[in-house]
Amino acid sequence: MVRIIDRRFDSRNKSAVNRQRFMRRFKHQIREAVADAISGRSIKDLDNGESVSIPGKDLSEPRFRHGRGGIWETVFTGNDQFSTGDQVNRPQGGAGGGSGKGKASKDGEGEDDFVFNLSREEFLDVFFDDLALPNLVKTQLARIQEYKSQRSGFTNDGTPANINVVRSLRGALGRRLALASPYQGRLRDLQRQLDELLETRPDDDPEVVRLKDEIGILRAKIDAIPFIDTFDLRYNNRIKVPKPTTQAVMFCIMDVSGSMDEEKKSIAKRFFMLLYLFLTRTYEHIDIVFIRHHTVAKEVNEEDFFHSRESGGTVVSSALELMKEILHSRYANGAWNIYGAQASDGDNWDNDSPHCREMLAQTILPFVQYFAYIEITRGEQQNLWREYEKLLGAHTNFAMQHIENLPDIYPVFRELFKKKLA
Repeated sequence: MVRIIDRRFDSRNKSAVNRQRFMRRFKHQIREAVADAISGRSIKDLDNGESVSIPGKDLSEPRFRHGRGGIWETVFTGNDQFSTGDQVNRPQGGAGGGSGKGKASKDGEGEDDFVFNLSREEFLDVFFDDLALPNLVKTQLARIQEYKSQRSGFTNDGTPANINVVRSLRGALGRRLALASPYQGRLRDLQRQLDELLETRPDDDPEVVRLKDEIGILRAKIDAIPFIDTFDLRYNNRIKVPKPTTQAVMFCIMDVSGSMDEEKKSIAKRFFMLLYLFLTRTYEHIDIVFIRHHTVAKEVNEEDFFHSRESGGTVVSSALELMKEILHSRYANGAWNIYGAQASDGDNWDNDSPHCREMLAQTILPFVQYFAYIEITRGEQQNLWREYEKLLGAHTNFAMQHIENLPDIYPVFRELFKKKLA
């Protein structure tokens, strides 16, 4: 008899299915609670979790229960007022039984709202649920067929690196038990006969010798059964499944000139931090190019893009020129969806703004899926805005938005990157 004892620990996330079912059911309430939470937190705290409250009335479910009519027999635990056979007056309608939800009274009972803790991942999933890069069409060039390897049971042959040790040993154990079973039964019978003979006969008795020889032969046959055979080997079977993916690159261009004070830079940095978080969460294969400029444009890493203190005058065309060079040198093979986002206060050298418009129209917009310009200024828009406005009618892949203060970041971001309904 083989006794198997399962000593595995209880699996984690046992309630994950119920949790997802709960979130789907109360998606509307959760999204409203997340929207309220977003309005009260800063962007730098965007990727934290949140405790959201769902009104208790929304959690109620329809249920069947007995009416107040008929004859009732009820046992009251610990009753010290009535005995068997006593008659109890029926409660009048409306007296008691109420939960007092949402009502103020001296003796009513109430229920608190249900507090549901969203993890960081769940919170961001709800926040980004209705956002997507616009115009992300899966054309033949943009759609690159890749394959991912996934487990698909076991197979009898394969490479040594894919041997499944547990499954192979389990098969070997079963084979040995099956092959040795007839020998083991015969061996037990002969051993019992030998023990009985040895009680009355000497060791050199012919019958005793015969039994010993037969027992030796059986044990030799059992020992000859291999511990593991090539027939027992099992390999993890892996198959390739098509995995369509879309490659995209986003150019983040930020003005860090002297006219961009700390408040404007803070708004620009927060906008790009939100954009960066959105892109890295939403798309698996996406490159992000960080370009900061004053009179000279530089491609920098994420740390320098957000925290470098370098400043100077303003020549916006230097950033567009650098974007054009990077675009044609790295992403001109037709396999990339190209996007750009530019943040500036619009205070550019007057002779440079028309040049920026021409560069954008001739050397950048024809090659990108979408380009967004965000001007951070209070009051009247600057000369760069007025030049860029001339592009709106002729280029559907170009958009402009104006940000004055920190509260404007969320609505502008959502307007630029909301999902386009078919």
